[in-house]
Amino acid sequence: MHRRRRTALLLAAALATAAPLLTACGDEAHPGAAAVVGDDRITVSQLENRVKEVRTAQRAAIADDAQYEQAIAQSGSLTREILNNMVLDRVLHRAAQDAGVTVSRKEVTKVRADLEDKPGGVEALERDWLQTYGIPPERIDENLRLQFEAQKLAAQLGTDTSGPAFWKALSDASKKLDVDLNPRYGTWDPAKNSRVEAEVPWLRQVTQAGSQETA
Repeated sequence: MHRRRRTALLLAAALATAAPLLTACGDEAHPGAAAVVGDDRITVSQLENRVKEVRTAQRAAIADDAQYEQAIAQSGSLTREILNNMVLDRVLHRAAQDAGVTVSRKEVTKVRADLEDKPGGVEALERDWLQTYGIPPERIDENLRLQFEAQKLAAQLGTDTSGPAFWKALSDASKKLDVDLNPRYGTWDPAKNSRVEAEVPWLRQVTQAGSQETA
């Protein structure tokens, strides 16, 4: 058997064996969960529903089929991005709670009213939030509350939302919550406050072995 073919078969076998193990690993620890953030479970069903909300909003906003397909292609990692944001939202809320920061419904209503008073009104607000943040219309108030929460937290820390002190507060909250992602979606890095793709050592070893055989 040629070396290249033997390497390809070895890699295929490793993938076939390891893929179910990766899925089972996350499902056994937290059945049906895409992530566990403290005591809060983000289910796969909840994640899928959030993705559906965005896709539905995109379809409603883009009448041209070709443009819609282009939008889909440009947001191919939407599921992972949404999960990242769902986790980060919870981390931010915990950091705000730890700092004694609260945001009232009245404050959110006022901010939204101010935004709707700008040129374009409600339609412009919904379009901008969808295009800029990937936030569908039904999630705008929720997102405004989180943004307001972030601004208040940063102000209390004497910085802004790009400052080291702000992100350290989020990292501290992230560690307290002990974020655990289903391996199919990667892992959570509290230092970066972000989802990262899971490293697969066996894949690197097989690839290296294949390179040596074909050298």
